[in-house]
Amino acid sequence: MRKIVSFAADFGSYAIKGGPKYYAWLLFLIGIILVGCFTAYRQLTEGLILTGATDQIPMELFFANFIFTAHVAAAAVLVVAPGYFYHRKDMKELAVIGEIVAMVFVATGITFILFHMGRPDRLWHMVPGIGFLNFPNSMLVYDTIVLNVYLFLNMAGITYLLYKKYIGEFGTKALARWFTPIIYLAIVWGPLIHICTAFVLSSNARITSWATAVLPFGFLSMAGASGPSLIILIFLLIRKHTKLQINDSVIDLLSTIIGWSLGIIMLVFAAEIFSVLYSSAEHSASLKFSMFGHNGLNGYVPWFWGTMIALTGSFIAITIPRIRKSYDRWLPVLCVVIFMAILIEKPMILVFPAFSPSPMGEYTEYQPTMIEYFNVLMVWAMGFLSLTLIVKGAIGILTGEVKHHKAPAHKPEVHASTVPSLD
Repeated sequence: MRKIVSFAADFGSYAIKGGPKYYAWLLFLIGIILVGCFTAYRQLTEGLILTGATDQIPMELFFANFIFTAHVAAAAVLVVAPGYFYHRKDMKELAVIGEIVAMVFVATGITFILFHMGRPDRLWHMVPGIGFLNFPNSMLVYDTIVLNVYLFLNMAGITYLLYKKYIGEFGTKALARWFTPIIYLAIVWGPLIHICTAFVLSSNARITSWATAVLPFGFLSMAGASGPSLIILIFLLIRKHTKLQINDSVIDLLSTIIGWSLGIIMLVFAAEIFSVLYSSAEHSASLKFSMFGHNGLNGYVPWFWGTMIALTGSFIAITIPRIRKSYDRWLPVLCVVIFMAILIEKPMILVFPAFSPSPMGEYTEYQPTMIEYFNVLMVWAMGFLSLTLIVKGAIGILTGEVKHHKAPAHKPEVHASTVPSLD
């Protein structure tokens, strides 16, 4: 028990240590959270009427952002899998960073769903025993199960791995037999959160634009582009500002995954656009609304074409070695563009236009409110604050700067990078 208390104390104390830029980043996130606490209180006490949701478009920014966070959480397995399935030494110890990303963004997505519910205090209604889970009839139940199981698997793996590293028993026979199966199960489980989310959307018979067999594949390919983009940015920051060194080969593998994923995204979009527009029947109205507008309602059109141009341009750019290997300049910019393009695609292409036209033939554009914007920003700030602190503490343990006083001396197992540490 003393070791566990010492582990938590040392982990936390190292996580909050940093320079002026680090503290400025933390204060920035905390400031957003404080403002969001007020807007969250307003929504939770006054209801979803404070958001832009209407009878025609009941899915707010919360639901759209939840789908995107599932992208990032599922893509974290792309860091874990090479280390455990293919035994790549340059990624084996970095796998814990991927698990942290998965855990944080699953929790962030669940938080978005709580805001989407409007009355999260009624969540107990689906708890078995005291409520009614409605399993196996409801697709929402499957999504709830896979999200929470994925959260638990990653949380258990992260805590156990870092604790063993902290007390100096990582990489030895002291690791429990259940640890590796838990990691393998988490890797296999990751795509399920996307598949179930896609099925939740496809099960809505009223929304014809979601009733497509390529939706799960589109989600998985977007995960393969957006998730590694964020992880590359995290890895570049880690090796620039900490003592944890990361090989260029790790960055190159992730950028290759992004390139292939963007190619699949373009193929999925092209197949869907052709199959919908070629016959130009009633079910094509929603896509036409996104692409060309309708009777002066053109709010989604710039977002649609801007996203298509960004994704196509990013695919071309990442195939150029000079850009792909520009670790300190063009690659970070490209990763930000990909991440933001797929984030914007969720509300402005996937969710909001899907509800127009209505069964009555009405067209509507969604207008988020300021309360909604600030609540979304608060959830993102909470996610990035958690990610920053947990990754910072994990780095201290991985580099050996944080360890139990009785732990044997050890050297970090991560291979040296061509980019030296600045510390």
